Amino acid sequence: MGSPLLLPLAKKLGFTLAALAAARPLSSDSGSPRSSSLSFAGRAPCSTVTLRRAEHHGLLSVAHCKDGGKLSCSGMDSDGPHTSLIHGLPDEIAILCLARVPRRYHNALRCVSKRWRALLSSEEWHSCRKRNNLDEPWVYVICRSTGIKCYVLAPDPTTRSLKIMQVIEPPCSSREGISIETLDKRLFLLGGCSWLKDANDEVFCYDASSNCWSSVAPMPTARCYFVSAALDKKLYITGGLGLTDKSPNSWDIYDPVTNSWCVHKNPMLTPDIVKFVALDGELVTVHKAAWNRMYFAGIYDPLCRTWRGTENEIALCWSGSTVVMDGTLYMLEQSLGTKLMMWQKETKEWIMLGRLSDKLTRPPCELVGIGRKIYIIGRGLSIVTIDLDTVRADGFLVSSSTGPLVEHDFPPERCRVISI
Repeated sequence: MGSPLLLPLAKKLGFTLAALAAARPLSSDSGSPRSSSLSFAGRAPCSTVTLRRAEHHGLLSVAHCKDGGKLSCSGMDSDGPHTSLIHGLPDEIAILCLARVPRRYHNALRCVSKRWRALLSSEEWHSCRKRNNLDEPWVYVICRSTGIKCYVLAPDPTTRSLKIMQVIEPPCSSREGISIETLDKRLFLLGGCSWLKDANDEVFCYDASSNCWSSVAPMPTARCYFVSAALDKKLYITGGLGLTDKSPNSWDIYDPVTNSWCVHKNPMLTPDIVKFVALDGELVTVHKAAWNRMYFAGIYDPLCRTWRGTENEIALCWSGSTVVMDGTLYMLEQSLGTKLMMWQKETKEWIMLGRLSDKLTRPPCELVGIGRKIYIIGRGLSIVTIDLDTVRADGFLVSSSTGPLVEHDFPPERCRVISI
């Protein structure tokens, strides 16, 4: 009669059975168990989670329904304003205990009570896990087949690779030319267009802590196929299609604190930016010259709001996926075979760390970094893992790989990391 889910969690947290037995269950006025529901954005292994008090242990148990639908719960109890998170424990201690629950169980925790649900969506919870080095990074991979899907991947220590945790369907799944960025615990889908509609200004936000989508302030200028970057907890966008005669030299900055955009214009800003790279507190811009189709680079200083030129050698990253780790820029060069490159700030040049087989990487690929590992994500969500601590700058590259995680052979469009 023990709980299939929360009992191992109780052991992991060091909870006493008495403390968990006193945790307030979701039940009807008559005391009989009832299902509870909350709408979630992604798919889960079950569609309805019913929480009940186990007769022998007094623990909350999770029962799974097998109808293949989305996780949903309804009719949750209304918690009083002074209800403790865990009976018999101060909230400060309870938060420290709950913060140690692995991220893969957070959807189940949200169904325990309204207080637990509110806690998991709060900055207090997010800060507590981060402060105690308990936050877990998950990778959000945007892929497109008949529409956009977001695959959520988590590091798997047993395979030294990534595994699928969730699949999210964005509200704008049919659009082309969207841009994707992350700020803190939120994923943003910006702009885009379709066959029947021109570029639009809508922005959708997915909060990974609450597992819900919402709309935020629209962009000042409707755009599609534009460039974007996240820097200093703000979003920067420029270029793209859909611009009017009044906005060819404009860039917009989004502040999530005020949920507002600032419009900036500069007649010196050329509307040919093809890539943004956030590096050393500045934005490296890669431009494509219209007169000779060559690429050159610039730098935008967000503090002074000024643009300046820089060494054009860094512009070689225009076509490759890039990732910045510990202040170092890495690029996956995929034009003549697959090579992992590193930007040397001192000598202002790219050096090759090693070659990779196209049969393993399955290009086109995207790069993402977690800790000291670079994950190369290719078609069908094939994964190649590179540990930077074992990399030598002599062409020898140690890596491990796993086959495609899905049957479809679609390429990844963008990859971002959110830690909770």
